[in-house]
Amino acid sequence: MKIVVPIPHQGFDPTEAAVSWKILRDADHQLVFATPDGTRGHADPLMLSGEGLDPWGFIPGLKKVRLVGMALRAQGVARRCYHEMERDPAFLAPLRYEDLRVEDFDALLLPGGHAKTMRPYLESERLQGFVADFFDSGKPVAAVCHGVLLAARSISKKTGKSVLYGRKTTALTWPLEKSAWSLTRYFARFWDPNYYRTYIETRDQPAGYMGVQQEVTRALARPEDFLDVPDDAEHYFARTSGLLRDSMGNDRPAWVVRDGNYVSARWPGDVHTFARTFDEVLREQVSE
Repeated sequence: MKIVVPIPHQGFDPTEAAVSWKILRDADHQLVFATPDGTRGHADPLMLSGEGLDPWGFIPGLKKVRLVGMALRAQGVARRCYHEMERDPAFLAPLRYEDLRVEDFDALLLPGGHAKTMRPYLESERLQGFVADFFDSGKPVAAVCHGVLLAARSISKKTGKSVLYGRKTTALTWPLEKSAWSLTRYFARFWDPNYYRTYIETRDQPAGYMGVQQEVTRALARPEDFLDVPDDAEHYFARTSGLLRDSMGNDRPAWVVRDGNYVSARWPGDVHTFARTFDEVLREQVSE
């Protein structure tokens, strides 16, 4: 099936984009990329190298000495997938947002990323309109992390509400977002304390109000339609600690929500399971 993957110019998460690309491509799907103006996109460089994520990361001579950065950057398998994706002609020659037409594709994949340079992707009215039309068409959609936020901001022409209104979804949870934010602002990248927050609260807003979970929840029909790992879930610690990530052979840390032909996930630690689940949805579409 032909899957379109919109990304920004800069700052998308390499794991969420590249691991999904690798798994779905290896499952014989065709992936096409799109950026605002048709020039190739670039992942968040800090998530690739880990440079600049340590307390001394602002010092040129010490920038390449990584401790915290080694733990926070994308894992080896994700970096290898990204470098392989960089050689894909479709990645190097993306479409423009304005040229996207629902009828040209069978499915839509929305990666995330937390860098401030994600904002043009999240705030693009043209892209939001395309996402809304795609949901309205009934074709399969998968969204992870801030990709779910893009979906939440996309307003259906049929209902006048978010395309996620009436659906079950997950997304980057406030505990995961807060833990990464706290780690970097207090113990690592203290000179850039809001690096892990795409949007930050104003003085009169409560903690987490501009976080992904709260904004997505505000777009839903009911707060309980946002699904996080329940307290009694199997492998609860593995799924919620933020210390473990899934892999091709281990889905225990993952939390993926499927609602019909819509699939959502929280963060890079879910992506192997997320992409495999989306492949299952697409195969069901072919067999119908």
